[in-house]
Amino acid sequence: MQERLAKQLEFVLEIDRLKGILRRTRIADGSRRENSAEHSWHLAMMAMTLAEHAPVGTDVARAIEMLLVHDLVEIDAGDTFAYDSDANLDREEREVRAAERVFGLLPAEQGARFRALWDEFEGGASPEARYAVALDRLQPFLLNARAEGGTWRTHAVRLAQVRRRMEPIRHAMPEVWPVVERSLAEAVERGWLAS
Repeated sequence: MQERLAKQLEFVLEIDRLKGILRRTRIADGSRRENSAEHSWHLAMMAMTLAEHAPVGTDVARAIEMLLVHDLVEIDAGDTFAYDSDANLDREEREVRAAERVFGLLPAEQGARFRALWDEFEGGASPEARYAVALDRLQPFLLNARAEGGTWRTHAVRLAQVRRRMEPIRHAMPEVWPVVERSLAEAVERGWLAS
């Protein structure tokens, strides 16, 4: 039992490093960049808040579990900016290596369970994963829209790129899609997003 607890505590301390991984997205007031731990917490809260818009039959608690583990790989792999095509070339390879190490810190069956949640999120096939992925796309979208274009403006992101990235929302949360469309139109109109 002591060895099991030691592994769990090692994991708990290791994942504290997620607080130091800065994302490109700024928080809603634009004052600073968010970190990956804040992002994961925000997504978990969104999953609870927007549960009525989840795909039919979604186990929201399971989706929250996915959201809490999905970015732990960034401890080793770093945060890869969604609109940086070069950085995304080896993202999957880096993240798989990171998943093996980070989840491998836990006792075997617990590490396997967390890794399965991560794999399910990455696969995007279950209702829970589709919901979690849609929220993962929606959260930075909302922050960029609130921050007058945020990273879209900084990195000259185009409308087609954002629309393509937001597709999981259209399919998993169709009631939310009109909000995305309106925000995209406003972003283009205000010059925050190039058309």
